[in-house]
Amino acid sequence: MENHGYERLTGQDHSFLIMEHANLPMHVGVVQIFEGGPLRTPDGGLNVGLYKHATESLLHLVPRYRQKLMWVPIQNWPVWVDDRHFNLDYHIRHTALPRPGGEEELKQLVARIGAQHLDRSRPLWEAWVVEGLQGDRFAVIMKVHHCMIDGIAGMTLMQMALSPIPDHEIHEAPRFVPHSAPSGGKLLRDSLVRWASLPFQVVRGWQHFRRHTAHLARELRFRAQAVADVLRITVQTVPETPLNGSISPHRRFDWLTMPLGHFKAVSKALDCTVNDVVLATVAGAVREFLMSRGVRPDETDFRVSAPVNVRSKAERGSIGNRASTWVLELPIGEADPRKRLEAIHQATQDRKKAKQAVGLDMMMTVMDWTPSVLLSLTERVVTFAVNMYVTNIPGPQIPLYLLGAKMLEMYPWPPLVPGTGLSVGLISYNGKMCWGFNADYELVPDLRKFVAMIDASFQELAQAIGVNLCGAAAAEPALGHRPGNRKPGRSSGERTQRKAPG
Repeated sequence: MENHGYERLTGQDHSFLIMEHANLPMHVGVVQIFEGGPLRTPDGGLNVGLYKHATESLLHLVPRYRQKLMWVPIQNWPVWVDDRHFNLDYHIRHTALPRPGGEEELKQLVARIGAQHLDRSRPLWEAWVVEGLQGDRFAVIMKVHHCMIDGIAGMTLMQMALSPIPDHEIHEAPRFVPHSAPSGGKLLRDSLVRWASLPFQVVRGWQHFRRHTAHLARELRFRAQAVADVLRITVQTVPETPLNGSISPHRRFDWLTMPLGHFKAVSKALDCTVNDVVLATVAGAVREFLMSRGVRPDETDFRVSAPVNVRSKAERGSIGNRASTWVLELPIGEADPRKRLEAIHQATQDRKKAKQAVGLDMMMTVMDWTPSVLLSLTERVVTFAVNMYVTNIPGPQIPLYLLGAKMLEMYPWPPLVPGTGLSVGLISYNGKMCWGFNADYELVPDLRKFVAMIDASFQELAQAIGVNLCGAAAAEPALGHRPGNRKPGRSSGERTQRKAPG
């Protein structure tokens, strides 16, 4: 770590702390569901002690999980320092669902945990081990503050704790010897020295940029246009929809599982990306949802923020936030699902050519040198004027195991951003698309209806393109569903309320 005692947060990491307020916790997470067998104790419980021991054996590989925040005096900029009183028992929680524990009860628990803030005086993460889930299953609910990781970094960390084979071996970790935290005076002095070096860093950066840029004038014009495009978006007002408004302190959570092969079949049929198909599916669901609320979609703009990974090869595997974003207007006024997908594909291609993400990444770099008092004014650079947050994270396409227990599904837990009542996240895992829906309790009391509309929207899209989903499913490897488990493409809460779409 820098000066063997602390590490400064980037401007982007700091922005997630600034964005957080009483009704808007800024953590991300994942809900993992496992087979319980190998971790069962003779009395039918879970061997949580073994889980804690395995976690402890990995913490030295990710020092951030034993670090907490400290603040530079006067400047009020956060840094990471080792927590000399780190207590793993505080961060790993053990609870159980009332038996028989169904998925609805688990979703309600996730929503309650999601509404609770992380303690800023401690390392900013928690893991809840939940037993009592029907079908000899248990769950792990993981929540980490967004200032620590983005989705890609979170996926990397998660895979460190899991294994591609059932066999497991726990290695003894080296003893934790925390570095001493710097004094407030040292932090302030170091920060002043850093600011004094800014002109020299600018000169060095400019020289490096010139040496490695073949067409300097063209690249400068391109980057200036990219920043201008981002600034133009940030000054726009949020279109008014029933999904937007003041955020309450309470949450709803739901999920949905669909075969990844179905999405690949649709993307192949129209020569577009799986992410294009995801966005088109969301667009169709939003259209139907707004109409159910009495809103005319052809008279309403609806913009989404779609994070884009901007890590370089050298940064792969790094912790922290290295994500930019695309801001896309969903074609919810278009009734034809095929035309909606074609419009989204064109829009994402345009974003790639214009490199909108480059403009935001450049602004995030500038934020590293922005005083805290001014950084709070740039919150819109991070959140934008959008109606919804949609993130799609590629995951491993092989089964993973936790101490021999097979992971069956994992559902992302995307954060709400200011003014948005619903965020949608996806993780692809072992041939499945696992959707997670995080919603404000008051703004979206009918979240279950929206989840059902996601399923129906994709079915409508596949039918319009002429894709045989039965054939696509047959071409995919077996997904390993348990006997009697719900069918892919159906929210568990909808099983008794509607028939599966044709």
